[in-house]
Amino acid sequence: MQTRNVTIRNTAGIHCRPSSVILNAINADFSGHEFTLTNSRGESCELNSIMGLLALCLTCGETAVLTVEGANEVQAADKIAELLEKIYDFPPQN
Repeated sequence: MQTRNVTIRNTAGIHCRPSSVILNAINADFSGHEFTLTNSRGESCELNSIMGLLALCLTCGETAVLTVEGANEVQAADKIAELLEKIYDFPPQN
């Protein structure tokens, strides 16, 4: 099992577009892995649906805990943590 602390950096938090990118990466590259995300309020969900991820209401600056179990879990945890911390605003605002 791998665990990563992630900080949401997207100004609008994790909304539909980032959720879609994250779930597409999980389904394309890491099927068979178990991903769990827990927000700062202690609510958690398995990352297997966009609605579950949206229900966590992750906002900019919030810290969440990503847990991954599977064959190449280090690579999977690194990739999904990177996507959770990515800034999706267009144009990007630094």
